[in-house]
Amino acid sequence: MSAVLANAETIRFEVDAGVAVLTLNRPDRLNSFNDQMHAEVRAALEQVRLGRAEGAIRVLLITGAGRGFCAGQDLSDRSVAAGGEAPDLGASVEKNYKPLVMTLRALDLPVICAVNGVAAGAGANLALACDMVFAARSASFIQAFCKLGLIPDTGGTWILPRLLGPARAMGLALLGDKVSAEQAEAWGLIWKCVDDEALLPTVKALAAQLAQGPTFGYAQTKKAIWASSTQIGRASCRERV
Repeated sequence: MSAVLANAETIRFEVDAGVAVLTLNRPDRLNSFNDQMHAEVRAALEQVRLGRAEGAIRVLLITGAGRGFCAGQDLSDRSVAAGGEAPDLGASVEKNYKPLVMTLRALDLPVICAVNGVAAGAGANLALACDMVFAARSASFIQAFCKLGLIPDTGGTWILPRLLGPARAMGLALLGDKVSAEQAEAWGLIWKCVDDEALLPTVKALAAQLAQGPTFGYAQTKKAIWASSTQIGRASCRERV
């Protein structure tokens, strides 16, 4: 595979046969986000957008290096960067996490996530914002926001009730319970749970299959499904009028 962002330090980004692989690469911090990672992920997603326009990229695969997928925001790093001041998490959501989710949704190609370990807080909702989510059997999902007195960001308050219904979404948001990969599959939170050693081979095989398929059709299907809840609401309003 050929590296596209050769100077990146917090991610790996490679493209081969129409499949772009974006690997979060801060394994010593469970791939938690700092400002540098946000910037490098934005640059990678811009490469995906340009590659899609040129026909060179047809599928995006996101995963993590090491034993975790993503632990969300690296709060300690932000505190150091801010000179010891308390981090402004609201500003980070507006500047970084909201645009990240919106960009993933707007990409007119399939976005697949391979959750290789713990996905917590913003890391969990980043995974759930992808079009299809596979998880290793040892992986888990945690809505850790309540432990910090926060609400689920990175699209969590929109994504969770649509995947799980309001009862389970509320329980996870208020309690922050860990959900195993097997439970996540049973609840419909993710597409599939697979054995750890089979995760990347399974997801890469699927990505290769999708890269050979009708990408325009996939993009329109993705757009219609993600917009369906809003469309239904509008239709209901018209019918009542």
